[in-house]
Formats: sequence, structure tokens, C-alpha cells
Amino acid sequence: MFTIGEFAKHGRVSVRMLRHYDAIGLLRPVHTDPTSGYRHYEAGQLARLNRVIALKDLGFSLHQVKALLDDDIGTEELRGMLRLRRAELESAVAEAVARLAQVEARLRTIENEGRMPTEDIVIKSLPPLRLAELSATAASFEPQDIGPVIGPLFERLCGLLDTAGVTPTGPGLAYYEDAPEGGGAITVHAGLPVGAQVGGEDFRIVQLPGVERAATVVHRGPMEGEVITTSQALARWIDANGYRSTGYPREVSLHCPEDRTQWVTELQEPIVAGG
Repeated sequence: MFTIGEFAKHGRVSVRMLRHYDAIGLLRPVHTDPTSGYRHYEAGQLARLNRVIALKDLGFSLHQVKALLDDDIGTEELRGMLRLRRAELESAVAEAVARLAQVEARLRTIENEGRMPTEDIVIKSLPPLRLAELSATAASFEPQDIGPVIGPLFERLCGLLDTAGVTPTGPGLAYYEDAPEGGGAITVHAGLPVGAQVGGEDFRIVQLPGVERAATVVHRGPMEGEVITTSQALARWIDANGYRSTGYPREVSLHCPEDRTQWVTELQEPIVAGG
């Protein structure tokens, strides 16, 4: 048998915690000396201790943990609960990382307020494009709403074209419109240029109109959050040079390696002379 200190060491918990578990009937020692009050545990009790800690980390109260253990929860059921909790924690971490990136991007934008953009902004005309495309709706134009929509659209579209034996004739292009339902929702279009003979049932073929005049800038790095700084620099340039935007900027994916920090995307914002 182990003393309470030895058992705490092997279980990687505190003696204070074991005393509390004893007090509430969650994990009783196998023997308590009636004279000294010293508690002693057996190695087999480590299994129950592990389950207590695992269930507590899943978010259950100690009262709920006791009820579950008294119902003799099976190993497979416990493993399934732990996997579910792990997935929830991973999702929360990913969301926190994304929010942090957005905060950092906003901070950089704030730091650049009042400065003229130093990016190479070029005015050019955009030719019409024949696109194979898929569309979906995002809750807003904020990066955290656009990202989870546009990425899967492009992945699915690439898979459909590959299955159909179609090779795109140019880089991917995303463009946006206000959704018919309003409320700030955005219709997201993910397109790939294709030849004149291409058709398909699982994706649409559209003729994207050309743009007589667009202010364009190259954004380097991931789009989530990071693009805000570049897009607002473009907006300041448009305003400072006497132009007016006439729509959402298109996004042309010039280079999309697995390392998102190496992405190269051209923003193309349609403009007219201000007035």
C-alpha cells in the first residue's frame, strides 16, 4: 500500500486534492488508521483516480464525476468522451489563434493610420473571364466569416474539376456580392478560369464581366486577418487619388503553397473617378 503522499506522487495530484476526494466520497483510501488518521491507498486505485481527473477535465462537476463512476462507466465510453473533449479544445485553440491574428492585423492597421500606403498600387483593366465556380453564403465580410467558407469551396471545386478531367487555365479567383437576404450576409464565389468547351453539372460556368478600371495591390501572407491591413491601404490610396470604389475587391490567388505565410494574392478593386 501507499501513503497518501506516495499515492499523490504516483497519481500526479496534490495531497490536498486526495483529502478532498476522500471527504466527498469520490476516492476513499483502502485503509485509514483509526489512531493517527493516516490514509493508505492501493495501486489499483490509480485507475479510478485517472478517471476522476479525466472526467473533471471534460468539464464535469465532482458530483457528476462521482455519479458517472458509480455507474461504472466503461473504458471505451470514457475514451470517446475524452476524444470529443479533445476535439472541442482543439477547436477553441484554433479559434483563439485566429482571433489573435485578427487583433494583430487590426493593430498594424491602427499603427498605419495617417500614413500613405507604400505598397505598389497599379490601375489596370480586367478582362472578362469564363469561370467554373461554386458559391455559398458567409455571415459577413469579416475574415473570420469568409475564411471558413471560401477555403472549402475552392477545395471542392478543385476536386470536381479534377474528376471531370478539366485543367484550369489560370489562377483561382474569389469575388463577393451582397447576399439577397441582406443583413450583412455575403455571397462568396470561388472560381477557376476554364476553356470554352468546359461544362459540368456539379459546378456552374459563368462569364465574369471585365472591369474597365481597377486599383490592384499584391498582398503577401495569409488572408485571415492579415488582409485587412492591405485592403485598407488600398482604400486609403483610392480615396487619396480621387477615385471611388464600386464593389468588393476580387482576390486572385497567384501563389498558394501549404505554408500560408508564403501566399501571394492580388486584390483587384473596381473604381471610377470620384464625384
